[in-house]
Amino acid sequence: MKLELMIAVIVFALLFLTLAIFFIKQYMVKLTERRISFYQSDLMEKHYKEVENMYRQMRGWRHDYHNHIQTMKAYLNMQNLDKLASYLNELDTDLTAVDTVIKTGNIMIDAVLNSKISLAKSKGIAIDAKAIVPKNLSVSEIDLSLVIGNLMDNAMEACMKTEEKRRFIRVYIDILKGQLYIYIMNSSGGKLKKSGKLYLSTKNQKYHGFGLMRIDKVVDRYQGYLDRQDEKDVFVTEIMLPL
Repeated sequence: MKLELMIAVIVFALLFLTLAIFFIKQYMVKLTERRISFYQSDLMEKHYKEVENMYRQMRGWRHDYHNHIQTMKAYLNMQNLDKLASYLNELDTDLTAVDTVIKTGNIMIDAVLNSKISLAKSKGIAIDAKAIVPKNLSVSEIDLSLVIGNLMDNAMEACMKTEEKRRFIRVYIDILKGQLYIYIMNSSGGKLKKSGKLYLSTKNQKYHGFGLMRIDKVVDRYQGYLDRQDEKDVFVTEIMLPL
């Protein structure tokens, strides 16, 4: 009887353990799905804001363009060619000063960078950007867009925790030693929290931090190099991906 009882207890314990593991797995799957859903919703909100900001800029350009045309027509009707030439020169200088469109050589990366830069400027963040990306890459354009997009989102988030006059992001992307080199420096509002070697997102921990994880996974997938430096009021990320 004792042996039978022990066997029954062991069987019950194994059954209970199996059920416990099953329910824990189910819970983790649902929790992960929920976190991914929140993360995707957050991405959609960001993309909406970026598109909205670009649309607002386009409306502004259209309004300015209309005014410039009317002014030049007026000078032309008055046959005041000197004034017209002077106005055109001023307009050319002004357009050169505001032309901050990044042309990397890669259409998809151009779209990501320019939308992020436009959004950053709308938040009062000073931008210094230079980027060169080959048309043909061994790295997936989607993966590269994901990395750059998340880096810029993180940089903007950190900048918004500082005074407006101190907000800045510097972007440098180029070919270095046969690899694609990505460097992003931004102002930050103090030291970031870490768990071991991992930096934690300052957002709602229920679903954020996926951006950093996805960057890490892309770099690992291509056996690249990743370094994050958290200095006083400045955060720097360096990435190198094989071409």
